[in-house]
Amino acid sequence: MAEPRNKKTYYLGTGRRKTSVARVRLFEGPGDVLINGRKLEDFFTEAKDRIAVMGPLDVTSMIGRVHAQILVHGGGITGQAGAICQGMARALKRMYNLSPEAQKPVEAPPTAEGEAAQPVVTMGDRLRESGFLTRDGRMKERKKYGHKGARKSFQFSKR
Repeated sequence: MAEPRNKKTYYLGTGRRKTSVARVRLFEGPGDVLINGRKLEDFFTEAKDRIAVMGPLDVTSMIGRVHAQILVHGGGITGQAGAICQGMARALKRMYNLSPEAQKPVEAPPTAEGEAAQPVVTMGDRLRESGFLTRDGRMKERKKYGHKGARKSFQFSKR
């Protein structure tokens, strides 16, 4: 009889950008990032795309502490990087149960006489301030009938 495999607890996050959709699975592990079965360096050749993908992990100081398995399809390279970025941020948010009720700022004890207490900045606050949880709604505008493109038209002739 086959023995059941050890079930790992993983956290899902979905990210979208333009026409790209990314499904991100995060779980505790060696810190590898696999995108469609390939390593991050093999999938994204440009540094700006790799930096965009690792942005949420960098802001929350989780590089090397979580393993990510990502499935992404649709769109182009930059759109896929943006979708992965948002999906990773959402998965991190779910991983640490950062619901709005759990994110209430907690007053830290004052350090010295006369200083005001500073609210503790949570991981969710860092992700929100960095803009990783916000969906970029810019899409390509559709072509209109009677026109060459979305806005461009044929040359107008009065006579």
